[in-house]
Amino acid sequence: MLFTELLAKKRDGKALSKNEINSLVSLVAQGLVCNARIGALSMAIYIRGLNDEETVHLASAFVKSGDTLIWPQNMDNLLVDKHSTGGVGDKISIVLVPVLAACGLKVPMITGRSLGYTGGTLDKLESIPGFESLLSTDKLSKCIESVGCFMAGATSTICPVEKIFYSIRDITDTVNNINMI
Repeated sequence: MLFTELLAKKRDGKALSKNEINSLVSLVAQGLVCNARIGALSMAIYIRGLNDEETVHLASAFVKSGDTLIWPQNMDNLLVDKHSTGGVGDKISIVLVPVLAACGLKVPMITGRSLGYTGGTLDKLESIPGFESLLSTDKLSKCIESVGCFMAGATSTICPVEKIFYSIRDITDTVNNINMI
């Protein structure tokens, strides 16, 4: 199916199937969709929303668009995430993630940049001299094993399509859509 057909379907308020969502994410991953169309889809989702199934399928397709980290089974009940829904200068992640790790939880956190005028968590962290935000999957795994957490940015190998969407959502002012957080 063509990306433009999927865009029109969402623009008209219709639900996208799992196969359609996988198809559109695949097209973006292959570099076959221009930023303007990704922005238009982001706006259609912002205005029309996603149902619960679409949200799950989109998140899953984003994850599957790149490398994934596999955690040992003994971490299953220890893995947690904190995700911001916004706020003026949201800084809680910078404090909360190491506190949770100090309590024995495992906090693998992929975070973002450029959130309006306050900047994203990565913008704040990257202002610290020597802070590295783009880590390999091997380094991320070692961070979880040794200190119990990491805060890193999406890379070309980890959630690459989500990274593309996120940067376009930032410039189209559609970041705060709950369906895509």
